Amino acid sequence: MRKILFNLAAMKKVSEKNLVIVESPAKAKTIQKFLGDNFVVKSSFGHIRDLAKNDLSVDINNHFKPTYVIDPDKKKIIDELKKASEEASTVWLASDEDREGEAIAWHLSEALNLKKDKRKRIVFHEITKKAIDEAIKNPRDIDYNLVNAQQARRILDRLVGYELSPILWKKIKSNLSAGRVQSVAVRLIVEREKEIQAFQSKSFFKVTGIFNANGQTFKAELDKKFDTLEEAQSFLEKCKKAQFNIESVETKPTKRSPSAPFTTSTLQQEASRKLGFSVAQTMTIAQRLYEAGYITYMRTDSVNLSDLALETAEEVIKDFYGKKYHQRRQFTTKSKNAQEAHEAIRPTYINKLQIEGDKNEQRLYELIWKRTVASQMADALLEKTVAKISISNSSEKFIAQGEVIKFDGFLKLYIESTDDDQDTSSENNSLLPPLKEGQNVIPQQIIALQRFTHHPPRYTEASLVKKLEELGIGRPSTYAPTISTIQKRDYVVKKDKEGTPREYVQLVLENNTIKKEIKTENTGAEKGKLFPTDLGIVVTEFLIRYFPEIMDYQFTATVEEEFDEIARGKLDWVKMLEKFYYPFHKDVVKTIEESERSTGERILGIDPKTGKKVIARIGRFGPLVQIGEQSDTDKPVYAKIPKNLSIHTITLEEALSLFQLPKVLGQYQNKDVVVNIGRFGPYVMYNGTFASIPKEEDPYTITLERAIELIEAKQSSNQSRIIQNFESEGIQVLNGRFGPYISYNKKNYKIPKDKDPKSLTLDEIIAIIGNDYKQELAEVAAKPEETNKDNKKITTKKTAASSTSKKTTSSKGKKK
Repeated sequence: MRKILFNLAAMKKVSEKNLVIVESPAKAKTIQKFLGDNFVVKSSFGHIRDLAKNDLSVDINNHFKPTYVIDPDKKKIIDELKKASEEASTVWLASDEDREGEAIAWHLSEALNLKKDKRKRIVFHEITKKAIDEAIKNPRDIDYNLVNAQQARRILDRLVGYELSPILWKKIKSNLSAGRVQSVAVRLIVEREKEIQAFQSKSFFKVTGIFNANGQTFKAELDKKFDTLEEAQSFLEKCKKAQFNIESVETKPTKRSPSAPFTTSTLQQEASRKLGFSVAQTMTIAQRLYEAGYITYMRTDSVNLSDLALETAEEVIKDFYGKKYHQRRQFTTKSKNAQEAHEAIRPTYINKLQIEGDKNEQRLYELIWKRTVASQMADALLEKTVAKISISNSSEKFIAQGEVIKFDGFLKLYIESTDDDQDTSSENNSLLPPLKEGQNVIPQQIIALQRFTHHPPRYTEASLVKKLEELGIGRPSTYAPTISTIQKRDYVVKKDKEGTPREYVQLVLENNTIKKEIKTENTGAEKGKLFPTDLGIVVTEFLIRYFPEIMDYQFTATVEEEFDEIARGKLDWVKMLEKFYYPFHKDVVKTIEESERSTGERILGIDPKTGKKVIARIGRFGPLVQIGEQSDTDKPVYAKIPKNLSIHTITLEEALSLFQLPKVLGQYQNKDVVVNIGRFGPYVMYNGTFASIPKEEDPYTITLERAIELIEAKQSSNQSRIIQNFESEGIQVLNGRFGPYISYNKKNYKIPKDKDPKSLTLDEIIAIIGNDYKQELAEVAAKPEETNKDNKKITTKKTAASSTSKKTTSSKGKKK
């Protein structure tokens, strides 16, 4: 009897229908492979509900109660999930294990009307059969502390954006936005730019000697730098008569340890340095790797590795490199506010060296694999030698350093990059010859090289993430969207900067003679750096002036800590919002009433032709220069500032040059060729043809010959676009972005697949256009005939078209 009951229970369990809901279809496909036939895995395609876009959707007077709406694009998905959930015995909510994932699980439960006894919440850090089975065995309920932390962040950010953005529209420019984290991120970039603009580079002379000892040469650097050419020259004069002896030699062992496995932040930084990936690109590729089951969850600030991962790494290291290369380590997460207990980012199967996928997926996987395995490898053992060389007639000393790798350890596999683009491997690893105290060494060359102090570096996407993390601003899930948002809003632009030539002096003492050379180098070149736009600077200055608390780094970090407290169940989310909102709202009201319009206006000087002020400022469509003021009798004239110039740095001369356009470059076939700048950028115009000037070319220096090339190219492009032209009917058959189509009366019509666009007849085209063409003819026929001053009937184009049509499309096929 007991056996029968057991079998019935087992049969019931197998026959139960289980619905598993994950966030992405790729993840659903991977998980479906691990579960049996009694499980159906479907995707919600991310968030299904959110605050309405065109409304505050937060009831401030009712404990900040949010009103959520289902995304219109997700209604079909919700209908499908509802149907599937009604047919299922159990619904497993398997969204990601962070706060966003927890909120998605809650939104699904609410939208699908799931009862508590029917839903089960499961989480996993990796998509493997073992992890999925373990999650199914250990379900839990929705964690409302995590949901409330996510809601608090979403509502607070909505309140900030909803109340600040209209102020920016009114006081600066329409369609602007502000955000609690994004505005602070822009501030970092703006303040760095101001540091750079204020920086005064100073020159100095660095002295290096190449010495000979026992027939071997080695390099040493003087322990002092000279401020002037005269000081450097004076020192080299001394060196002509000096004796150089080894004052001391110190050799000591050192070691270098590997870096911790990747967190979200360190992965973004290292992928930028080693692979050239943007922050958003890194996260997109990592998401694909995770959903395919290749790596663990990619949004984490933990450096912890599971015991299984540590054991597998040990096996791989011993198999590939030998026992002496292994050193088990468990790293500790430094961030006190690290989110829910995650693992570091690592390969799901550490013994899997290669994966299927595109080139970038393979490159990122390889980076993660190397970093993970290297973290469990032995220290690199080195021997460092420092030799001091005394100068008989001077107190300065030359310092020679050499480094020898005695055991490469983790360096055999992986070397971390640094923000200044120098690998740790590029440190001075040169060998020094055997040296003894008191030994005389002979200088072959002593070089005094003029160098210059550098301004603070501009941020890259990766170094900005590092700074935000250091300040406690944002969390793993927010770095990439924050950096994308500030660029989309046109507050920040990512670009390369060309270097400029600069002369420098080199003094060389050789064979007791000092030789002076003037050399040239390219300096100031930058790649992939973040620059604030004029708009970004003006908005930042306005917000700092009127909302200093919102823009304060410490305040923003404190808010993040409060979200963490809510997630841990130690802070009430409504009280947190009350504490923030009411003082903030008072500042909003005060700013609306008292603040002045801010355009970043800067008076550059006086126009010598008109005697009027020349002003640079932010206008309705962006940065501009104007000659004259609104109060003048004549209206001001305006010129758009090109992207390579700024209202904060443009000179009077540069500003006046912008008014050269529009300009006639010359004539082509007896008609003017004009260059100008429009709303969408610089262009040349000829006889109704407009051709854009490429971004890398300057409209102020473009030649007539180059303009003609652009015009001819555009005309050729336009001509190749036309397949057939029925001019009298106003009909064209054109080549479009998505293939050939018919154009008539400002409307486009698809061409059936069985029709050849080149051989379409007018009758066939009219049949495709159908009622639109007939209606147009009817409207023309209904108009009274026009007459000229001699009372003669005028045949309009449409009348002629109508006549032609009647001849060609008689219902009886007769020609009149």
